[in-house]
Amino acid sequence: MNDIDHADFAPVLPPGRARALPWASVMAASLVTIVPVIATIPLLPPLGLLMLLAWRLLARFALRRWAAAPLGLFDDLASGQPLGSSVLLWSLCFLFIDLVEARLVFRDFWQDWLIASGALAFCIVMGRLIAVPIGAHVDLLILAQIAMAVLMFPLAARFVAWIDRKRGHAS
Repeated sequence: MNDIDHADFAPVLPPGRARALPWASVMAASLVTIVPVIATIPLLPPLGLLMLLAWRLLARFALRRWAAAPLGLFDDLASGQPLGSSVLLWSLCFLFIDLVEARLVFRDFWQDWLIASGALAFCIVMGRLIAVPIGAHVDLLILAQIAMAVLMFPLAARFVAWIDRKRGHAS
C-alpha cells in the first residue's frame, strides 16, 4: 500500500473562484435576514458581520481592508438598516482589528473570539443607537442578541475554516 495522502491530489479551485468565496459567504450570511421567520424576540445575530469577522480573523488575506465597506453596503440593503450604518461600523471593526494586530504578534482562537466579541457588541449597540429611537426599551433584547452572536462565533469560524480549506492555496 502507498502512504500517499489523497488530500494532496484534491482539485484546487481556480484563483478567481477562490477569491470570490469569502465575498459570497459574507453576502449569503447577510441574506439570511430576508428569510421570513416569525419570532417573538429578535435573537438573530448579524450573520454577515459574524462571517466577515471570522474571515478577517482566521484568513487574514482572504478579504482586502476596503472589503468591509461594500459588504456593509450590501448588508444595509439586505437587512433594511439605515443606509451607511454597516459601512461605517464594519469599517471601524476592520480598523480596530488592524490596531490589535499591530500590538499582538501571535494570537490564538481565544483572543480571536474576544476580539470578535468586542466588535460584535460594538456593532450591535451602535446599530441600535443609529436605527432605534433612544426611548425604546430594547436593552435586554440587545444583550440577548449580543450573547447569541458571541456564542455563534466558533460556529462561523469553523465554517470559514472549512471554506478556506476547500479554497486551497489558490489565492
